[in-house]
Amino acid sequence: MLTTEPNLAQSRGLREREPNVLSDDEKWKAVLSRNDRFDGAFVFAVGSTGIYCRPSCPARRPSKEHVAFFPGSIEAEESGFRPCQRCQPRDAGPSPKAKLVDHVCKYIEANLQGKLTLATLSHQVGLGPYHFQRTFKGVLGVSPRQYVEARRLARMKRFLRNGETVNNSLYNAGFSSRSRVYENVPGGFGVNPGEFRRGGEGLRIRYSIIDSPLGRLLVAATEKGVCGVCIGDSDAFVERSLTEDYPSAILHRSDEELKEWTVSFMKYFDGEHLALNLPLDVKATAFQSRVWKIIQSIPFGKTTTYGKIAQELGEPEASRAVARACATNPVALVIPCHRVIGKDANLRGYRWGKKRKQTLLKLEQAAVPGTIQE
Repeated sequence: MLTTEPNLAQSRGLREREPNVLSDDEKWKAVLSRNDRFDGAFVFAVGSTGIYCRPSCPARRPSKEHVAFFPGSIEAEESGFRPCQRCQPRDAGPSPKAKLVDHVCKYIEANLQGKLTLATLSHQVGLGPYHFQRTFKGVLGVSPRQYVEARRLARMKRFLRNGETVNNSLYNAGFSSRSRVYENVPGGFGVNPGEFRRGGEGLRIRYSIIDSPLGRLLVAATEKGVCGVCIGDSDAFVERSLTEDYPSAILHRSDEELKEWTVSFMKYFDGEHLALNLPLDVKATAFQSRVWKIIQSIPFGKTTTYGKIAQELGEPEASRAVARACATNPVALVIPCHRVIGKDANLRGYRWGKKRKQTLLKLEQAAVPGTIQE
């Protein structure tokens, strides 16, 4: 079962500090767009004023010929520039937008049982609702409402795990009714709340484990469809992963019942496309669903980047949120998130380990004629 709990540290999208990789043209584009993801990666100084700033500084932009770039505050001040009083570039911590969102997230966590409207939240930071909505989504990749409902869902699950009744759990978490759970967090449980409270009691899950070039691969399915594909070094590891999600479910290993599907995986490892005509019982937020749909459209043997997916979604600043969606993918290979890499062609992370990601990419590239192998 997939638990979706947006996390500020993982989702805020602050760019890794790679100042030596950026060209001056890239830095200038970041300055022109006031892109706060580059705050901390470099500063820019203006020769005509003698002041240096963060890339996100709200001040009017100078002509490019008057601008110089420095790795940080120390280098800029050693060259005789003064820090801007508006953007405070000496502060190497999170950008002002990230701090603002962090403040709102803490407020949300402390007031989940209250009425958390867009007007209420925007008032906390002194912004108009429209501006606040854009700022929040730009940093976290999800809307304020999606974040609130995800945090309420997470709290409800904690109450259910502790043995509270479904009604007490949903009201203590801030939901106004059962229907609100289903309307606002579609598929957030994977099973209904009563089953979740009982650890999947009475739910029948079949699974099969096969050997693969990646180690042991487990395929699990409910009556509705495949609910998990995970990879590990041993049967005990992959079975434990399933048991942690459904501690009271009826888990039945049935290699024969799932043979048609596991054979397709075996053929995939022999170099064939993984074309499974199977239903998925995979639950996700609207954002995750959009990301996974794009990932499933990546051709066999090809790759794309987190940034390109974010652009395709119409949210170019949400590349870290895209990475988060990849990390929470519960059905490896069926949703081929191993085909998503960094814009510098580095593999970045992978839920099942970088070495397995590299193995998968090499396997697919070797099966596609004309693909250049590294």
